[in-house]
Amino acid sequence: MDIIQSIIAIKSDAQVSVDNDDINKITWHDDNPTSITNDQILAKQTELKNTYDSNSYQRSRQAEYPSVVDQLDDIYHNGIDGWKATIKTTKDKYPKE
Repeated sequence: MDIIQSIIAIKSDAQVSVDNDDINKITWHDDNPTSITNDQILAKQTELKNTYDSNSYQRSRQAEYPSVVDQLDDIYHNGIDGWKATIKTTKDKYPKE
């Protein structure tokens, strides 16, 4: 996760720019009114990365699920139970961790 994403996760309306994603090259355009520290930014980066990593199954599933149109067609032709079987194949392939 980059530094700006981490800062925005801490303070959604922060006005900031960062040179080369270097934590020592942050320019606060709003004078950092809540005094966000580098330690807070680094901690937020770690938190966001851990969340991202722990949700990899969601991204994998999303890429493999049929389109909504195809899912609706599956329901029409095979009923809810048929649709559930189709979706379960992907869910089983990428279980929650």
